[in-house]
Amino acid sequence: MGQKVNPISNRLGVIRGWDSNWYGGKKYGDNLLEDSKLRKYLEVRLAKSSVSRIVIERTLKLITITICTSRPGLIIGKGGADVDKLKKELMKITDKDVQINIFEVKRPELDAQIVAANIARQIEGKIAYRRAVKMAVQSTMRSGAEGIKVQVSGRLNGAEMARSEMFKEGRTPLHTLRADIDYALVEAHTKVGVIGVKVWICRGEVYGKRELAPVFNNSGKETRGNNDRAPRGNRFRKPKNNR
Repeated sequence: MGQKVNPISNRLGVIRGWDSNWYGGKKYGDNLLEDSKLRKYLEVRLAKSSVSRIVIERTLKLITITICTSRPGLIIGKGGADVDKLKKELMKITDKDVQINIFEVKRPELDAQIVAANIARQIEGKIAYRRAVKMAVQSTMRSGAEGIKVQVSGRLNGAEMARSEMFKEGRTPLHTLRADIDYALVEAHTKVGVIGVKVWICRGEVYGKRELAPVFNNSGKETRGNNDRAPRGNRFRKPKNNR
């Protein structure tokens, strides 16, 4: 089943938490639709800001949106002006008050979403797909990943017939639930059609109990907008040596 199920959903409740955290009750459907609209808007609005993850938390009258990005300066703007503008735009979608937190991703080379987006943008910029993928693989392995797997599918190099190519390095054990595997699928829109880029990154194994609640920490570096309280930390456990 590890080959057929999304690696992130396969590990939900085991070593990974949910990206939407709230109790819907009778308004479950409305909240789910609202979450979808907020995510779609942010994905288009912040397309060039290297966003890896959007976490939404709800209370009765407040929606807290945490945006994980490797380029927080682009979202915050001068003196937080861009965050204030973004907050007003999001408040038009929902009737609740919105609070935005910006969390900086320290090592973007280990984030599957950012790596896949970079490869897709290079393919759109007419860079050879093999070169783009191999550079991304080398960069990820240098950053300390245990393994990476990249699959590109479509009319590669403008070929008449679509095909898939896979590049692997290291280990990516999809069946091992304690293995921290990040996964992303991004589409590159080229003149010859859509090319899909899938990325799996193994960041080691998690031993013991991991905190599943969405907690974030910028290790003292504060990058947040319109909130009084700094986000807390996401704790990663280092794998033990079982020799």
